[in-house]
Amino acid sequence: MLDAPIHTGKVRRLYAWPGDRILMVATDAISAFDHVLPTPIPDKGAVLTQLSLWWFAQLADLIPNHVVSTDVPPEVAGRAIVVEKLDMVPVECVARGYLTGSGWAEYVAARSVCGVPLPEGLLDGSRLPEPIFTPAIKAPMGEHDENVGFDTIVALHGADLAGRLREATLAIYARAAELAAGRGIILADTKFEFGLRPDGTLVLADEVLTPDSSRFWDAAAWQPGRSLPSFDKQYVRDWLANDSGWDRVSPPPDLPDEVVAATRERYLEAYRRLTGHEFGDGFTTTS
Repeated sequence: MLDAPIHTGKVRRLYAWPGDRILMVATDAISAFDHVLPTPIPDKGAVLTQLSLWWFAQLADLIPNHVVSTDVPPEVAGRAIVVEKLDMVPVECVARGYLTGSGWAEYVAARSVCGVPLPEGLLDGSRLPEPIFTPAIKAPMGEHDENVGFDTIVALHGADLAGRLREATLAIYARAAELAAGRGIILADTKFEFGLRPDGTLVLADEVLTPDSSRFWDAAAWQPGRSLPSFDKQYVRDWLANDSGWDRVSPPPDLPDEVVAATRERYLEAYRRLTGHEFGDGFTTTS
């Protein structure tokens, strides 16, 4: 039996662990529009954990990560990892290779995203001339993260760390986008979190390149300006925004069974296509 968590986030719970480590457990909860929804998605926590482990293995030569061990208590097996305790940098490090979501809204208003100017004539879903770093300042639970310009990150954390965050974010995105493309998936955008070791080493932490933190599109169906089939939680966002009648002020509604099932299948499809394995096959993280 685990003790009480030392931190509870929207999806993850953190527990103190021997050796000054942390046990990070991914639940089946799903969040949207800065709210945790009342209906879980079965197997979601395990999918996020296993897919993150797979990605950490693909990126191991590029940047260190926080994973120490997958030897965890039986009650959280498959959905938990033991990780380093790091000094987390309170920045959502977002890389965008395509224009959509909040980036599209900013572009419509200002022809730029987080202060990065973009050319005229782009559509929702357009590929950008080159990937861009569009950070956000992390907000308390229930509040919106604030998209900011690079200069704000410099002012908050110094030019050296800001530059390291941008360089690492874009390098990881480039590697991941190329790998995903080989599997018929477009990595439209994604966000990373980083922490610092006592010696100043920048470490990739939290989850990485999952359907919760990324937009994955079917490359075969990609067409800017049209609705794009995705393998992420955009399906839930769309149902909440268009079909649920939710005003975003009252507590969010329960998800219908069909939305739960369709969302779960999208997460499994992302896992399947990226790793080349069925979920639960028990592949090695170096595959």
